[in-house]
Amino acid sequence: MERKKGKGRQKIEMKFVESKEARNVTFSKRKLSLFKKINEFSALTEANVVVLLFSPSGKPYSYGNTSIEKITDKFFKWKLNNSHVVDQADGDKSNVFQAFDDLAEEL
Repeated sequence: MERKKGKGRQKIEMKFVESKEARNVTFSKRKLSLFKKINEFSALTEANVVVLLFSPSGKPYSYGNTSIEKITDKFFKWKLNNSHVVDQADGDKSNVFQAFDDLAEEL
């Protein structure tokens, strides 16, 4: 029997979604997929994982396989002890801290 040769999984062109409605739908679908992948990663590696996302409208979403506060505290303690390490994205950290505080209050 000869196997059919298909195209397999096609690469999706990465481009900005112009429609606000379509952008929100894309965000929701990809958010769920991302959280599922993160959960699988955590289960396979026993890694502590925290993810913070903000929707296009600014609504925060979070995922943590354990307490978000414990993981972020661990990160910031490590960061203080390893201050020579350079961030991948050295953005405005005050916004990150403020967003974390706001999200922690909501939870």
